[in-house]
Amino acid sequence: MKKKTTVNIKNKRAQHDYLVLDTWTAGIVLTGTEVKSIRDGKAGLVDTFCFTLNHEVWVKNMYVAEYVNGSYNNHQVRRDRKLLLNRKEIRHLEAETRTPGLTIGPLLLYIDENGRVKLDIALCRGKREYDKRASVKDREGQREIDRIRKGHSY
Repeated sequence: MKKKTTVNIKNKRAQHDYLVLDTWTAGIVLTGTEVKSIRDGKAGLVDTFCFTLNHEVWVKNMYVAEYVNGSYNNHQVRRDRKLLLNRKEIRHLEAETRTPGLTIGPLLLYIDENGRVKLDIALCRGKREYDKRASVKDREGQREIDRIRKGHSY
């Protein structure tokens, strides 16, 4: 896996609301002012989701703030953006999302070492309320175990 830079914009709700089944890394088709805003860390993945349309994968409702020094041709803040995946991956995602209960969700927006903006997406299944409670309970238990281990180093 490639090294990720300091720009890491996470979708924190995705880990809480969804069970991640499989992940992919996709490029995004962006304008120049969008890339500059993302480099400044002014983007968000809250309430964002992905969908397939005409053998293409799109991300909807992704927030990228307007670039401060942008001119009259600044980008729209929330617009559909095309994701770049190969044909085999797109076909696999289309087939899987036909199954009821499965969706594609963005997990992480970052800039790779080559300076390209990448989006980690995942095939997800929605968690039920008792699954969410069990996840919180497991996480708190693990945190307690780690805290005890740090206090008693031999």
